[in-house]
Amino acid sequence: METKQFKAESKRLLEMMIHSIYTHKEIFLRELISNASDAIDKLYFKSLTDDKVGLNKDDFAIRISADKDSRRLTISDNGIGMTEEELENNLGTIANSGSLKFKSENKLDEDNQIIGQFGVGFYSAFMVAKKVTVITKAYGSEKSFQWESEGVDGYTVSEADKTDVGTDIILELLDDTEDENYSDFLDQYRLKNLVKKYSDYIRFPIKMEVTHSRPVEQSEEDKEAGKAPEYEDYNEVETLNSMVPLWKKNKSELTDEDYKHFYVEKFYDYSEPLKYSHVKNEGNANYNALLYIPSRAPFDYFSKEYEKGLQLYSNGVLIMERCADLLPDYFNFVKGLVDSEDLSLNISREMLQHDRQLKIIAKSIEKTISNELKKMLKNEREKYEEFWKAFGLQLKYGVYSDYGMNKDKLQDLLLFTSAKENRLITLDEYITGMREDQKYIYYATGESAARINLLPQVEMIKDKGYDILCLTDNIDEFAVKALMKYKEKEFCSVSADDTGLEDNAEKEEIKAKEEENAQLLKDLAEALDGKVEKVVLSRRLRSHPVCLTSEGEVSLEMEKVLNSMPMDQQIKAKRVLEINPGHEIFEKLRSFGQTDKEKLGKYAKLLYGQALLIEGLSPEDPVEFSNLICELM
Repeated sequence: METKQFKAESKRLLEMMIHSIYTHKEIFLRELISNASDAIDKLYFKSLTDDKVGLNKDDFAIRISADKDSRRLTISDNGIGMTEEELENNLGTIANSGSLKFKSENKLDEDNQIIGQFGVGFYSAFMVAKKVTVITKAYGSEKSFQWESEGVDGYTVSEADKTDVGTDIILELLDDTEDENYSDFLDQYRLKNLVKKYSDYIRFPIKMEVTHSRPVEQSEEDKEAGKAPEYEDYNEVETLNSMVPLWKKNKSELTDEDYKHFYVEKFYDYSEPLKYSHVKNEGNANYNALLYIPSRAPFDYFSKEYEKGLQLYSNGVLIMERCADLLPDYFNFVKGLVDSEDLSLNISREMLQHDRQLKIIAKSIEKTISNELKKMLKNEREKYEEFWKAFGLQLKYGVYSDYGMNKDKLQDLLLFTSAKENRLITLDEYITGMREDQKYIYYATGESAARINLLPQVEMIKDKGYDILCLTDNIDEFAVKALMKYKEKEFCSVSADDTGLEDNAEKEEIKAKEEENAQLLKDLAEALDGKVEKVVLSRRLRSHPVCLTSEGEVSLEMEKVLNSMPMDQQIKAKRVLEINPGHEIFEKLRSFGQTDKEKLGKYAKLLYGQALLIEGLSPEDPVEFSNLICELM
């Protein structure tokens, strides 16, 4: 029998296809099942107009059988089969697809899906098989044929004795090695799992004879003697796939329980989802999607081990378990799946990154998630706040990351605690509640809203009746600086040099006092020996004697956050010690400035330590700080 050479460009093309296009060897079963489904689809389509077919939809099936002794795995279908010429054209030419031609010639619409359209998937069989045999009989043909190949060296075609229409693909598996256990693909449990994972929604039944065990009926004597029952094996044909994807059903057919049960079962979460969305999109991107927002963050959510991504299907066949390209990082908490007829089944992770259609789908998915969150915020505030507690931090990271590129998409979803109302509010709610004379959106940083309300810096702002946003997460101030403004209102820290609250008369008064006490302020700064940039008289303090603020872009809170990161760096904010000129302590400082410079220096260190504690920072020398308290008391 003559061995024929593949008509593809070269032996190298087949080698590259086998080793590069598919990331996992187990993919071969998905590909062969999809090809079998295509073949059935073609005959089913023909049966709609040709009574001679003699089969209805319930008669069609794909069958899998495994023989461990001969190391043979067989995938059979009763689809349309192939003629000798089609064997040559479809299997003898790499990347030539009979399915694509069939779909084009018959002008099939979306209800008659042909999954494999690029003719590459069949050759994935050579990732696990040393020999592949295809025995087929085409509908309407008197003869059957056999195609046989051991890989890149070529193939043979001969007549066969198959009597029924359809195709059998027989794989003689490779021998096991230290790295690969090909025998796994003969194990019933493994095959069932692979079908469930990749081909659960193929619309024709996938059947396999499965071996089970059952106890042998015992005699009365054995029962009375308490003898353990013996077991016998029996075989039963099982349908391995569920066939109808939930996401392809009409929404009117489904209940809340259907969606929630699917989520818990599919994504292994013992809690019901907080929210779900069933999307059917047509237009630039045709796809179905099920999107879920979990009710809680996974235990590894903020670790390096967490993998984002949606399951990606092509016409009900799983392409990728987690497609990260479908979700932006700031929505990485979303779970779910996308099924599109526009994506090729035969596509690798590397190819997906450059797939234009995938990018269109991803953009649409992002918009859907954003709209769902906005609706939840508007109509289900309590539920949204529950979501915020679980995943709000991720949205703040999204605002700050990529140099603030995504801030406009996310700013309306942000929540912060209101110092005035002691509840979570949006930026829009803050703006709506602003006084007419209020120039800025004020914020303060601290460990908690309660601690922020006690800060000396907030007194003047609260006295004016203005609200303050409490920033209690490490990322908060970075996110606010990335936002810069919201609805033309700039953000302003309560510790900023100019909070916009002082009138010109107050500024002139403070300026005059600073000039009058210039030497005192200089002496205080020198006593602190470079710990602060300068000592000034405060325009913001009311009842407190002292506070610590900063100059420049790096605040005290940002200093704490940046220095807590596992990097070899020491970021230092330009610290400013502010003294309240209306406090009695200031008069003492003035007195010591004239009579006792040594004691003035000690007071300077004590006040600096006090200011550090107020900011949640530790005194640089706790022992000295403690001794100074005792001495000066």
